[in-house]
Amino acid sequence: MTFPFQFEIFEKTFYWHFIFETLAFFVGIRMYYFLKKRTQDSISDTNRLVIMIGAMVGALIGSRFIALLENPSQITHQTFLTLYQNKTVAGGFLGGLFGVELIKKAIREKSSSGDLYVIPIITALFIGRIGCFSMGMAEPTYGIETNFFTGINLGDGLKRHPIALYEMFFMILLFIFFQSIKNKALLNGDRFKIFMILYFLFRFLIEFLKPYEPLLLNLSSIQWSSILIFVYYWKFLYREFSFSYK
Repeated sequence: MTFPFQFEIFEKTFYWHFIFETLAFFVGIRMYYFLKKRTQDSISDTNRLVIMIGAMVGALIGSRFIALLENPSQITHQTFLTLYQNKTVAGGFLGGLFGVELIKKAIREKSSSGDLYVIPIITALFIGRIGCFSMGMAEPTYGIETNFFTGINLGDGLKRHPIALYEMFFMILLFIFFQSIKNKALLNGDRFKIFMILYFLFRFLIEFLKPYEPLLLNLSSIQWSSILIFVYYWKFLYREFSFSYK
């Protein structure tokens, strides 16, 4: 394999990353509307649209801000272009979460809104990570050097942890898990909380296999984002763990 994966049209070179990134967004949106038609949604269409806008704006800001903090030593050298181009999914989820909560407070919507997005998000992440993997070392989803059997030459001649492939495998496991509890009686919103906790737990752990730059206490910005998510959902975690041990 030669990274990054690319193709030519009319003597112009294009990267597959853009194709898969666009496909991820399209498939995720279509799957959301497919599931919405088959679900009794307690949130009105107008409020659902406003909430989605809040999520997108929050994700746009959060993905850039957390990506900015991924390289603290380079913050003063950032330009508007590099700030816009650099982004991280974890930051997008974090920003999207708080964007949704702010919008819901503003429109006085009290119903949980996240469950409907879980499967579309998992599907979109899987497709999007194909694009990330196709970029090899040109995308900051590569891992540290390894002798483990999963090591792959991503373009620099060294065998590295293919972090994008690990995340794709994790998305498959998440998909199977959420399908298995599809008919389980859970409180509205619990599925999304479970997804966020499991995803950020994965991101916290997988960071140790990446050549990250510490932000504080030898942890990266994504790891601190993960801790923030765990703290945010502490009541849910307490409820689940206390219930499990009764």
